Amino acid sequence: MSPLEGKTAVVTGAAGGIGAPVARMLRERGTHVLGVDRLKATECDECLVADLADDTALQALCARLARETPDILVNVAGVMRFGLHETQTLGALSLLYRINLVVPAALAQAVCGPMRTRGSGQIVNIGSVLGAIPYPWFAAYSSSKAGLAALSQALRRELDATGVSVTHVNPRAARTSFNTTEVERFLSLAGMAADEPEWVAQRIVAAIAARRPHLSIGAMERVYAAINALVPAVIDNGLKSQVRKARAAFS
Repeated sequence: MSPLEGKTAVVTGAAGGIGAPVARMLRERGTHVLGVDRLKATECDECLVADLADDTALQALCARLARETPDILVNVAGVMRFGLHETQTLGALSLLYRINLVVPAALAQAVCGPMRTRGSGQIVNIGSVLGAIPYPWFAAYSSSKAGLAALSQALRRELDATGVSVTHVNPRAARTSFNTTEVERFLSLAGMAADEPEWVAQRIVAAIAARRPHLSIGAMERVYAAINALVPAVIDNGLKSQVRKARAAFS
């Protein structure tokens, strides 16, 4: 019997390139899934079409989750911005930080109390390796995902011994529509591989089933993240050639 059988889950971004296969795989393991997205999420048992950039929609979802608290909350929805930080508009930055950090924080806040009272539950936040290895031309995205990692770690410690677990997953780049033409070009210039969405989703669902506190996908990425945390100058030097190429191509 799957540890996910009979569970209920809410998945944000459930119509997206990663969210859709995650929702489907959870259902295949016996989980009842409510998908939340701006578009209809066809891989779910139920779908809530909502734009979480809207205060009213976010507040309504928070109220629903506090009232009808799922066993598992999976925050997949995200926004990416690529380019020099100086070129980003205030509106674009506000939307990115809202969807990537404020929304997961608000939804986690809505379920934390009921899960703690119940003595069971799981909050899952999907970050990015760029949150652990902040990249140029991805300044806002990297910092938002770094914030999500810190939120996950703080919540895990806050909820320790309550029966509520927190799982944080850092995928690498994946081959989804999330990547613009410029992002694909940057990945090629930087020599960065992109994973198949199905494979990424399998890793995420396995981490959920095992209630892992943290998973970073990619052996070398884990090494680079550790080096960046301890000796960031080493990563600075390692990225210089990529930065030169990117400046020539995008500046």
